[in-house]
Amino acid sequence: MADRKKKNILNLIGPGFITAALVLGPGSLAIGSKIGANYEFRLLWIVPICVLFMAAFTIVSTRIGLSSKQTLIELIREKYGNTICIVIGVGLFIVAASFQAGNSIGAGMVFGEMFNVSPVPWVITFSVIAIILLFFKSFFKILEKIMIGMVVLMLVSFVLTLIISKPNISILVQQFHFELPTGSEFLALALVASSFSIAGAFYQSYLVQEKGWDKSESKSHEREGLSGVFILGVITATVMLVAASVLYPQGIQVNSAAEMGKALEPIFGSYATVIFMFGLFAASFSSLIGNATLGGVLLSDALNIGRKLESQNVRYVIMSVILIGAAVAIIFGNLPIQLIIMAQGFTIIVVPVIGFMIFMIARDRASKNFFKLSSTLNIIMILGLAMLVLLAGANTYNIFIK
Repeated sequence: MADRKKKNILNLIGPGFITAALVLGPGSLAIGSKIGANYEFRLLWIVPICVLFMAAFTIVSTRIGLSSKQTLIELIREKYGNTICIVIGVGLFIVAASFQAGNSIGAGMVFGEMFNVSPVPWVITFSVIAIILLFFKSFFKILEKIMIGMVVLMLVSFVLTLIISKPNISILVQQFHFELPTGSEFLALALVASSFSIAGAFYQSYLVQEKGWDKSESKSHEREGLSGVFILGVITATVMLVAASVLYPQGIQVNSAAEMGKALEPIFGSYATVIFMFGLFAASFSSLIGNATLGGVLLSDALNIGRKLESQNVRYVIMSVILIGAAVAIIFGNLPIQLIIMAQGFTIIVVPVIGFMIFMIARDRASKNFFKLSSTLNIIMILGLAMLVLLAGANTYNIFIK
């Protein structure tokens, strides 16, 4: 009985840690650290809202994947035509490529800062390794174990540091209200982009079909998806709380990975930066592979050239995501932390249409009685879409007009 219970817990939590590792790249760590260091607890309220919205879209995406043998993009093509599929595929590719720039520079700058050299050679090295590893059949099983271990290590490290640093609860409660401090707008946009991953929610329907999950156990599969969303929210919030408790009182602005690592000094002392660097590398490299796979598979499906990882064409598209990310990282890598944050913020521009398509396909499938879509889910998704549209408008203004 105990072994069975343990197995059930692992089945529930395991996929959640994998999902968290795929989405939780260096951008999430950089944004959480910089927000906590600069604004203390004033932007913490954004995290639970993002978790709620992403949970709703993840549940719906899971139901779509379970209800059809067709992929989500194929369902969109059938309902709305090929043009919108190409727009969606290219949009998701741009999202993946934007995140990939942060993943590439995150992996490279770890060793660049540790050895006080340019990160460029390291960016190239790890990008080449990632491409080579794509052709190993057993690689993804190994990578899953690495990702789970990495997320557990980060979660334990930050939670222990949070306990030791003893955040001021009264100040936290006082600052926990819905407002944006002056100058925090772009960081808030980047936080939404990393915490409310529409691309991740969209890809959930593909993961469901790749794993061959059974519709009869839909509730269990939805809980598996939600565990990943919850873990993402917990780690993001914990990073912000630790930075607010440790870095903010010292006036550290967080402009380098070494400064981000100082957040762990209460528990790891002089080894904090080194430990954080390896955690940052693990987050970067695991996301580098997973994120490239997401972008490559979805664009390939949109262009109707396949979606199976065994396909050479799909692998070439995945490789292109890795190469684009590396190129952007090399060209703009002089300010790595700023680059990571800008990449996260830029993605918010293209995601509203992606979220809208999930919403419309879900309503169509529900109307045909393939699954139920409650009023609560409808309302949460509509509110999430409204937030994405407002943020996309604000971000477009900040980047291209202001």
